Amino acid sequence: MFLRKLLILLLSVFSVVSSFSQTGVLRGKITEAGSKELLPGAAVQLVNNLTKGTVSDMDGNYSLVLDTGNYLLFCAYIGYVNDTFSVHIQTDAITEKNIDLLTAAKFLETIVVSSGKFDQKIEEMTVSMEVIKPKLITGKNTTSIETALEQVPGLTIIDNDPQIRGGSGFTFGVGSRVAIVVDGIPLLSGDAGRPEWSYIPVENVEQIEIIKGASSVLYGSSALSGVINVRSAYPRSTPKTVINYSVGSYSMPDAPAENWYGSSLPGFTNLNFLHSRIIKNNLDFVVGGNFNIDQGYIGPPPPQPPIPEYARDEFDTIHTFTNQDMLKVRGRLNFNLRYRSKKHVGLNYGINANGMLNKTNMVLAWFNDSTGLYKGYPGAVFLENQAIFNLDPFIKYSKNGVSHSLVTRLFHTDNVITNNQSNRGTLYYGEYQLQRIFKNLDFTFTGGIVGSLSESHAQLYKSSGSPNNRIANASGYAQIDKKFWKILNLSGGFRYEYFKMNTQQSVVAPIFRAGASLQLMKATYVRASYGQGFRYPTITERYISTRAGLFGVYPNPDLKPETSNNFEVGLKQGFKIGKLAGYFDIAGFYQRYKNTIEYLFGVWDPSSSLVVGFKFLNTGESQVRGVDMSLVAATPETNKRLGITALIGYTYVEPVSLTPDFVYGHDHSFGGAGRDLSYANSSMDTTGNIMKYRFKHMVKADVEFKVYRFTFGVSYKYYSRMQNIDKAFEDVEQLTAALDFIDDIKVVNYWKTHNGYSLFDARIGYNINKKSKIAIVCNNVFNVDYSLRPLKIESPRTIALQYVCTF
Repeated sequence: MFLRKLLILLLSVFSVVSSFSQTGVLRGKITEAGSKELLPGAAVQLVNNLTKGTVSDMDGNYSLVLDTGNYLLFCAYIGYVNDTFSVHIQTDAITEKNIDLLTAAKFLETIVVSSGKFDQKIEEMTVSMEVIKPKLITGKNTTSIETALEQVPGLTIIDNDPQIRGGSGFTFGVGSRVAIVVDGIPLLSGDAGRPEWSYIPVENVEQIEIIKGASSVLYGSSALSGVINVRSAYPRSTPKTVINYSVGSYSMPDAPAENWYGSSLPGFTNLNFLHSRIIKNNLDFVVGGNFNIDQGYIGPPPPQPPIPEYARDEFDTIHTFTNQDMLKVRGRLNFNLRYRSKKHVGLNYGINANGMLNKTNMVLAWFNDSTGLYKGYPGAVFLENQAIFNLDPFIKYSKNGVSHSLVTRLFHTDNVITNNQSNRGTLYYGEYQLQRIFKNLDFTFTGGIVGSLSESHAQLYKSSGSPNNRIANASGYAQIDKKFWKILNLSGGFRYEYFKMNTQQSVVAPIFRAGASLQLMKATYVRASYGQGFRYPTITERYISTRAGLFGVYPNPDLKPETSNNFEVGLKQGFKIGKLAGYFDIAGFYQRYKNTIEYLFGVWDPSSSLVVGFKFLNTGESQVRGVDMSLVAATPETNKRLGITALIGYTYVEPVSLTPDFVYGHDHSFGGAGRDLSYANSSMDTTGNIMKYRFKHMVKADVEFKVYRFTFGVSYKYYSRMQNIDKAFEDVEQLTAALDFIDDIKVVNYWKTHNGYSLFDARIGYNINKKSKIAIVCNNVFNVDYSLRPLKIESPRTIALQYVCTF
């Protein structure tokens, strides 16, 4: 009996041991297809059980113990196309499976994160998006990021102010309707909501994603018209150092402008550098910087005639400047540190930082519209010394399809400006985000809470009652994304915003969005989306009060938030002709705005009918509708002999005032008597009720050819005539013509006689070897004198010699 029980026990133990031993090992190496570069940190998981998986080590190796049987797994890595594969695991056996991941750009299956804050293929997006790659940024010898952004279809940058599909006029960049974010965190100044383009590290860009249309649900108030998200690059397994140096000069304008710079042409020089590496297998380190010297193409204003005693109370003292004063000098240094925990897989934390010292200038108006195009007007030129820095601590944890992220930013600006224009401010920002990906359900939930505090000190804003001002903002958001039958993508989101400025009454706003994308055929996608936008005014828009000579900017403490409703339908069609692959995209859009905020020119000072300037005003309701088309194409980078890349687009917008007779303000022209102002009586051209400072037609194109070691690139930009501007410019011309102690302001004739602009850039490069490239880059090849907003001339032709070394 005892022997029988012992035998049964031994058999049971053997059975249990046998059942536990019925496992095998899946292992292999994960590399980039073609280059065979190792990919550390790539995830390998079971499709139907995300809790089971692993991550590749620093040598790209992965290993996973599985029970015997058949499995469907996938491998994912940011910036690469996911790879799904099947394996059969045998008992006590090792199954080898090496994985080669294609970079997203190989077949233009570009991976983006901006729309849903998680990896998505661009063709499956429910909104319109364009992507700029580092190749274009480097090829155009970009020293400040807006140079590359100007090639994006539907995006225009007018005097630092980004416009997407005619969603705004020009505002000197104040109160941007486009959110500028770096790695998902806002980078607009806290007091003015103004982008600092030269502050963005152009030397370390993975890609730039531009969302067209309201994106306030995920990105908050400033995303009324869209988002520009700059994504930084992190190190790969091989250390990399890049040095990019260029030197060049401005050409003499073809316009009959006076030569302000003497016998030598004004020049510029620029140095970008970058070094990235992985230290001890789990510490990512990136350092980069920029040094730039630029004489600029606009000279100092000529001396102003003495002001008669009877008019001295009307005008402030006007500074005189020299060519040396106008010289611009900039230095910037940045670093990224990210530690990836070995003990807790999926945990990473670190800090990113950037700092800049910048000696620059701001020119509000040209001297005149003929011989003085390239000189500033007395009293309309300001010298500026900037000190800017940000610190971004963060911590992120991801496991089993659940991600937690806490990102923060301290962003400080200190601007010392002539004529008592100085200001400083600090933005404190924090965001916690939870994301849950249900891979087997093709369902993603994203939610988060955001808090920010903007504090500013400036005499400019003392019309509020104090030079110290603040805005507090708190919000919460949630978005869900679901895929059905592998062809239909649905997306919906909600955000609740809270704002309070100083002691003003707080404002709350719920915001919604929804969208759908349907794959009709293998490379044919249709989409439709609806999104609400909300933008709260900045401190600058409400409280700025300043004067310099003939010009001023005036406060409007009663300025209200503006809102929008955006609708879009679109089609994206992929194609492949031989080795050339790409897609064509067309979208029709409709945007409806309430309490539209415009930056308008006039006589706003109740104490003087001689001083003119700008003021932010709610101008009623408006709409923008139109069509946006783009074509993106490229040949594989693996083709070393011949290649082509192209980004081509056309945008038509019809921006219309829906309340042309709405009285939005009262100016003090006509000797102080003034008048009530509406769109109808303040516009130079009311045909079709087209809004001020917009272009109805825009064409953008950039094409680059590769022939063995040579590259040839050409860019084209077309802007149609700006149909409408403020009628007050006529009044100002009459006013200055009647005063013999100030120079005449001239703008209307230039506006009337310039009917659109066609601009060409060109570049040619030669790859000396795998590490070195030399290029000649020419912008505005035909030296066209052109103006994108009244009183401001754009750059004449520039020619630069560029050298890039990568090792």
